[in-house]
Amino acid sequence: MSHTPQSPARHLRWLLELLAAGAPAEELGTVAAEARRNGATAEDLAEVEQATEAALRVHSTLRQHRRREAELTALFDTAGDLAALRDLDAVLRSIVRRARMLLGTDTAYLTLPDEEAGDTFMRVTDGSVSELFQNLRLQLGEGLGGLVAQTARPYATPDYRTDDRFLHTGSIDAGVLDEGLVAILGVPLLLGSGSGGQVIGALFAADRTPRTFAPDEVALLCSLADHAAIAIDTAKAMADARIALAELAEANAVIGEHSAAIQRAEESHDRLTDLVLRGGDVADVADAVAGLLKGDVAVHDGSGRPLTTVGAHGGAAHGDGGGTPGGGEDGGGAAEAADLVAAAKSSRAAARAVFRDGRWVCAMLAGQELLGCLVLYGRPDLDGPDQRLFERSSVVTSLLLLLRRSVAETENRVRGELITDLLTAPDRDPAGLVARGRRLGFDLDRPHILLAARAGGEARDRLADAAVQYLFGGGGVTAEHEEAVVLLLPPGGAGPGEAARLAAGQLGQLVGSPVTVAGAGPAAGPRAIADAHTEGVRCLRALRVLGRAGQGASVAELGFLGVLLGDHHDVDGFVTTALGPLLEYDAQRGTQLVRTLRAYFDCGGSLTRAKEDLHVHVNTVVQRLDRVQALLGPGWNTPEQALELQLALRLHLLSGA
Repeated sequence: MSHTPQSPARHLRWLLELLAAGAPAEELGTVAAEARRNGATAEDLAEVEQATEAALRVHSTLRQHRRREAELTALFDTAGDLAALRDLDAVLRSIVRRARMLLGTDTAYLTLPDEEAGDTFMRVTDGSVSELFQNLRLQLGEGLGGLVAQTARPYATPDYRTDDRFLHTGSIDAGVLDEGLVAILGVPLLLGSGSGGQVIGALFAADRTPRTFAPDEVALLCSLADHAAIAIDTAKAMADARIALAELAEANAVIGEHSAAIQRAEESHDRLTDLVLRGGDVADVADAVAGLLKGDVAVHDGSGRPLTTVGAHGGAAHGDGGGTPGGGEDGGGAAEAADLVAAAKSSRAAARAVFRDGRWVCAMLAGQELLGCLVLYGRPDLDGPDQRLFERSSVVTSLLLLLRRSVAETENRVRGELITDLLTAPDRDPAGLVARGRRLGFDLDRPHILLAARAGGEARDRLADAAVQYLFGGGGVTAEHEEAVVLLLPPGGAGPGEAARLAAGQLGQLVGSPVTVAGAGPAAGPRAIADAHTEGVRCLRALRVLGRAGQGASVAELGFLGVLLGDHHDVDGFVTTALGPLLEYDAQRGTQLVRTLRAYFDCGGSLTRAKEDLHVHVNTVVQRLDRVQALLGPGWNTPEQALELQLALRLHLLSGA
């Protein structure tokens, strides 16, 4: 069969159509074969073959351009992912997936170092089917990936299993075998350039069949690895920035709170200082502190006695800014005072406020001397700034107490000179003494309780200062006279005996040694006060003779000794004290209990002789004595009380009653 020769132009047009259609290279090669079959001349066939070679070169160039376009598109897409970096894992997965797609490998994966474990681990895999491979961990220098991380250079192998360039380990080989990988290309994730670059991971592409990776494929994977490194570094930088911003915000908040606390502390200190400078007293300062700290505030002296108590939103609850000597304390109050003194000492030792029994206690000091304590209730959650404000308030209160005490000591010295003159020569110029007292704010014409106190040993030198501290804020006055300390107290609820006992206890605590106190009065006017002092000194001697050192009592409380020692010899008062219940009973019922008791004592305690003296039955005597016991108490027949009763009966008989 003969073929009609066709012109070369037809075959050239055919080649162009195949190129335009994107036909594979194999189809381009069929054009020359077709021309040969159609009987093309040698000259035409040579022209067609040359055109085919040119078409193949064009086809290769187009294919490379398309591939490069795809690579550039992938790189641009990756760059876009980096620009909108929100999820690092998503970006890394996208990079690994594009590496696998562009290189046309069976799998791709990315490893990152574990700084705590000191090795590397699989962060992202794409196309992997082996769980063993996905959980592989590589030490530095092990396998292809370990060498990439160690040298910061790309490595490729057409068959990893037989390549002895790499350090094979059982775990790595087992993972590679389980995944079925043969050809592997690995490139480093580098931060920085040159020899100073830091390897922060590695990117891999791998096939399950032998394959040689071209240089442009290595370059492409390196470009993707660079993007991955940028993504990781950017994510870390953003995380560090977020942490830094959070820390900065927290620090800014702390600085703001600290600044506000400092400003509040300064304002509070200025307010308290101004209050003191304007002549405010302890109650005013406590009221200001209570308002600042939103709690109840109390001020106590060095022995635990309350000076003032202030509510959180009002004025002073009680107290006039000073203690009231002789005001009285029950057992619970004494225990409370002891607890506060112990807490104040702990505060002094710690040099800060302490929290005890649901309240804050801060010592008020003058040097190491404990002036008292500031107590805050209702604020168990007291924080740092408020605690420092509370402690600063105690300093201001200490200054106020110290100032007031200095003023009181000065006033007391002047008043003490008046008391010394009064006790030395009360009759020399009574009107002048009264006038001097009024100029000093001390009215001698008002009734006063007089206390005479003594202490032994070294405590004697501290007693005068302790008396000033005891009277501080109470309106009394003290002076040393004839080896004793004299205290004049304004009239109050306590009598001389009770006032003496309270003073003995408090002064003993202040000097740290027993103090004996005698009470007399009330007395008004220079002569009466001098007489009360004489009576008090005699009572002091009696207490010492009776072995009652460190106690307090009045002449009236010493029974018949009081009658003997007292200047007024209050016989009626003594008789009434001893026999009052019997006298009242006889007066109301017409009985003879007093006569029966006198007969009983006159007969030496004999019931038989007493019934004969009274001309009654012995049972009547017994019944009357039972009534005496009911009225006077079961101890009426003890030697001490019996002596008191016999003396009272004799005085009653002698008085003609």
